[in-house]
Amino acid sequence: MIPNATDLPVLKPFRLGAPLPGVERSLTPMHAVVIVAALALAVGIGQAAAAPAAPSVLATLIKWTPLLAQGFALNIAMSFLAMGIGTGLGFGLGLALISLHRPVRGVAWFLTEFFRNSPWLVLLFYCMLLLPFELRIGDTIVPLPGWMKSTLGLSLAVMANVAELVRGAVNSIPFGQWEAAEALAFTRMQTLRMVILPQCIKRMTPPWMNLYAILTVGTPLASVVGVSEAMTLTGDILAAENRSELLVPMYLYLLLWFFIYCYPIARFTVSLERRFQVR
Repeated sequence: MIPNATDLPVLKPFRLGAPLPGVERSLTPMHAVVIVAALALAVGIGQAAAAPAAPSVLATLIKWTPLLAQGFALNIAMSFLAMGIGTGLGFGLGLALISLHRPVRGVAWFLTEFFRNSPWLVLLFYCMLLLPFELRIGDTIVPLPGWMKSTLGLSLAVMANVAELVRGAVNSIPFGQWEAAEALAFTRMQTLRMVILPQCIKRMTPPWMNLYAILTVGTPLASVVGVSEAMTLTGDILAAENRSELLVPMYLYLLLWFFIYCYPIARFTVSLERRFQVR
């Protein structure tokens, strides 16, 4: 028997610089050809429908790219903040779901199911309407802009989904792990911190990343409540140009931005699932 060998599922260490299987195929030349061909087709159709004296569709896209990039950067910032806030709150809520105290489990279950099954757009409307425009902390007034309130609304949905990820990951650990820790006189908190949660990391990481990708493509919902992100700015650009032939190319251009950002995340998630699978 190999010394120090174990049949327990363990999290393999990350090695910086070591390629993950599948990541090197995240964006192949064929994918790039399809992306460029779709955009070129939309630009060509729009150019054919444009007036003879109107600027070209491609030149118009290039002209408005800096403004669109600012809106897209706000989408990414909202996704990072919502994911961070939601993950922190959801981790605590997930631990409450496995609490030994029934009232705690009941309250946590209600919050999880309520926010998991609430439409994201409804949460955004409630946060925009119920949260104040500014908070007074002592003598300091802290403004709450629309994008921040929208971020808080999105984080509620993330919180509920992360809580369910934590609960599912903890319940997936074999019960023998709990018994072994109890035999070593570990407290429940020590068992969670030193035995259970470290093994849950590899189970939670791929779906957590997938949740982030879903959150990112969901941030344009904030345009409905008046946040000046990429979707809102795209509509403003179309209104400023007042050219119907720009409708399809402009929105396809925005779609490609989100695709290029989220597709590598999806491929990286698949590679992590392969690496972290229990053998």
